[in-house]
Amino acid sequence: MITEKAKDLLSYLKEKGLVFATAESCTGGMVGEIITSLSGASEVYCGGIISYTNHVKNKVLGVCDTTLETYDAVSEETAKEMAQGARRLTDADIAVSITGFAGPGGGTASKPVGTVCFGIDTRKGTKTFRKQFGEDLSREDIRSLAAAFALDKVYEAAKEL
Repeated sequence: MITEKAKDLLSYLKEKGLVFATAESCTGGMVGEIITSLSGASEVYCGGIISYTNHVKNKVLGVCDTTLETYDAVSEETAKEMAQGARRLTDADIAVSITGFAGPGGGTASKPVGTVCFGIDTRKGTKTFRKQFGEDLSREDIRSLAAAFALDKVYEAAKEL
């Protein structure tokens, strides 16, 4: 199913002449791996940053220290700045970011395991999303669901450009 989403996205982006980039934390490059497993990916995917630590989020993507201190790494505010940083660094038409708690540890009372935040940045602006995939899911399930959601959001963003 996720490969079909990626194939549909690749075709659409090729047709429209659009390129996307990623800034991934909890998915560890999964979106990039999925899209680059397809022939022709280099026409639509320019690259990504795996920003697993706050240090990389801050120093590479430009997420503000204040954002990380005030909202923490798993927040829509951080996801927004991650996506903006990825698009700025790559000159992509669309950048998607993913940051969350894939588990089994790391969650909090207000952001339990399964909480994932996303950012989509385009020339039209930045949108953020927060999903709760479920504390009872496995780490791999949460990561896979987050990657699939991110691909859907890239597709939606592409349709708006």
